[in-house]
Parts: sequence; C-alpha cells; structure tokens
Amino acid sequence: MAVNEHQKKQKEYEQYVKSITPTHSLPANMAKAFLTGGLICVAGQWILNTAKNLGADAETAGNWCSLILIFLSVLLTGLNIYSKIGKFGGAGGLVPITGFANSVAASAIEFHSEGQVFGIGCKIFTIAGPVILYGILSSWGIGIIYYILKLLEVTV
Repeated sequence: MAVNEHQKKQKEYEQYVKSITPTHSLPANMAKAFLTGGLICVAGQWILNTAKNLGADAETAGNWCSLILIFLSVLLTGLNIYSKIGKFGGAGGLVPITGFANSVAASAIEFHSEGQVFGIGCKIFTIAGPVILYGILSSWGIGIIYYILKLLEVTV
C-alpha cells in the first residue's frame, strides 16, 4: 500500500511540475534573438555610417560606434528597459557589446546600496573580471603560439 501511495504522489508531483514549467519554442526564441541582435547591429552600422559620412575615418567611426552603443546600453539599463530587451531577445540582446555593458552596469546598480567601494567598486567586476582575465589569458596564449610559429618560420 505504501508503495502505491508513493507512486501516486510522485505522479501528482510530476503533473504539478509539468503544469508550472514554462514551455519555450526554440524556433520562436531563435527568431527573437536574431531580430534583437540584428536590430542592435543595424543601429551600430547606422552609427558607423553616419560617423563616416560626417568625415571620421574608419577607426574613429568604429570608436564612436562602440562608445554610443555602450552609452545607450548603460542608459537603458539604468532606466530598466534593457532587461526587457534581454528578456524578449535572449542571446540576441546579450551577445553584442551592449549586452556586456548591460551586465556590468546592472551589477553596479544592484549593489549600489552597499556603498561606493564594496557595492559599486567591487561588484562591477563580477561580470567584467572574468572577461578581462580570460581575454588577457587567451591573448597571451595566442601570442605565444604566434611567436613559436614565427620562430619556426611557419608564419610571416
């Protein structure tokens, strides 16, 4: 009898979990991510083209594009709009440079109540720290490989 009751409770629990678990459509999520990331990239391309049309060289235009996209991302994060964009677009809103800026700004905003040093100063590197660490580590490793290949005269 106890085994039957246990199995019945187990099935009831499984049905309960199934009823409250949200379902996701992979094609719809992919379309939303593509649309969101695409719109961010279109905005970036528009900024880049506008800067070039105003007389900036390619490097300066790229710098302005990055600067403006980061500024807009941080501004939208502060206004609690970027989180809605990220929720809708998933990875499309998180992959570009704007997603990284959002992550850093959100960490700083979330821990603002802990003070300037321990709140904002430390928690801002919760996201940025690993990116900086692995960026430096991977570039160092690639540099070593390049150096070895150059010594072996495999590359110019």
